[in-house]
Amino acid sequence: MSRLITVSNRVAIPRDDGKAAGGLTVGVMAALKEHGGIWFGWNGRTTDSEPHDPQLQTDGNITYATINLNRREFEAYYNGFSNDTLWPLFHYLLGFFHFDRQNFEAYMRVNALFARKLVPLLRPDDIIWVHDYHLIPLAAELRRAGVTQPIGFFLHVPFPDYDVLRALPDHEYLIRSLCSYDVVGFHTQRDLHSFQECVTQPLAGGHVLTDGHVRAFGRRLRADVYPIGIDVDQCAHMADAHADDGAVDRLRSSLHGRRLMIGVDRLDYSKGLPERFRAYERLLEHYPGNRKQVVLMQIAPPTRTGVRTYAEIREELEGIAGHINGRFAEVDWVPLRYLNKGYDRGLLMAIYRLARVGVVTPVRDGMNLVAKEYVAAQNPEDPGALVLSTLAGAARELDAAVLVNPYDTDGVAAGMQKALEMPLAERRERHDDMLRILRRNDINTWRTRFVSHLQAAGAEARAADD
Repeated sequence: MSRLITVSNRVAIPRDDGKAAGGLTVGVMAALKEHGGIWFGWNGRTTDSEPHDPQLQTDGNITYATINLNRREFEAYYNGFSNDTLWPLFHYLLGFFHFDRQNFEAYMRVNALFARKLVPLLRPDDIIWVHDYHLIPLAAELRRAGVTQPIGFFLHVPFPDYDVLRALPDHEYLIRSLCSYDVVGFHTQRDLHSFQECVTQPLAGGHVLTDGHVRAFGRRLRADVYPIGIDVDQCAHMADAHADDGAVDRLRSSLHGRRLMIGVDRLDYSKGLPERFRAYERLLEHYPGNRKQVVLMQIAPPTRTGVRTYAEIREELEGIAGHINGRFAEVDWVPLRYLNKGYDRGLLMAIYRLARVGVVTPVRDGMNLVAKEYVAAQNPEDPGALVLSTLAGAARELDAAVLVNPYDTDGVAAGMQKALEMPLAERRERHDDMLRILRRNDINTWRTRFVSHLQAAGAEARAADD
């Protein structure tokens, strides 16, 4: 059996504290355990010197191969081009988009470095699975180094329409780089259509073939939709296991019977947090029966600390939260609890179950696993209701949620009110519909389907050589 080589910007080496992993890590670890192989990437440390050769750590049939990065190169590659250029571009947020030629060149150099450090670890029959926008050029660099093994790429964020992508001065380079892969995966049909639109532009001269494959830049590749899922049973188990934790008991007691609305998001401008706070203020304005009866808890752990844009959104949210609480709070009720730190995933599952309403309203998101985890963590006998942005990839699957446009303040407030008032029978029906979809498209379906298509690409290549 071929080994699986997984490559991501950061490697998730298993923790010793027993805390459960989520999202990408669950799927990748399951695939690596099944096939055996290597997880390659950055170790989280920077240095003023040149990066060392990969440090290897083996656990069973999995080897973790990690490198450090030069501090200045990392700043330009990661905070610069990846997160100051590609992140806002791919999320359609051009107001936050900045392009710097030196950052772009660092991005290319780091991808070339990843390729140089990875090549000596490869075997002829390996299959390679690369993850996310930080490493789009990696396949092209590996091909340049003589790698012929099948290489797949999965994009965990949205892929923009061509009219948005061409705001990037070197957008042809990205399109050409993606076409160096054998399999390219997206969360939604919309993302796939955007990619197909890009490769059929005159600059690429590509074609979408009748079997769904794409031919561009002299290569044939499979581009398809692979909506990432979650481990449904794990979420439910953690919600049960942590239901009586001291922190959950204290939260339940502090509510005094009030209904809890919960939002959990990284502190990022794509998550629509200022818009969400303003919609909650509108809820209290237009539906005054909720005053002293509802609490919104927003958990927003900081991300990309040191980047000016993220410091600004933190200040903005603190200002809005203070305004709402100053306007509506009573001596025995604070309407908005804003927590700027992270919490254990098991505890979050128990909080999801406690909450009557989950609020997931990004202004753009590739998928958003919080929406899925909120549904999976619910008590099916008395489930909460999900308010979900139509601009999140999860809305393509979870259409039984209360769907809202995050830019429509009154509409989001009305959606919150609908969720708060929803009868038990309707909540059960909607929850059942969403849970069926989550089980059908769970994390194992995502990883097995992608890896099987990558293996098929390898088999096709070998047959062509024979």
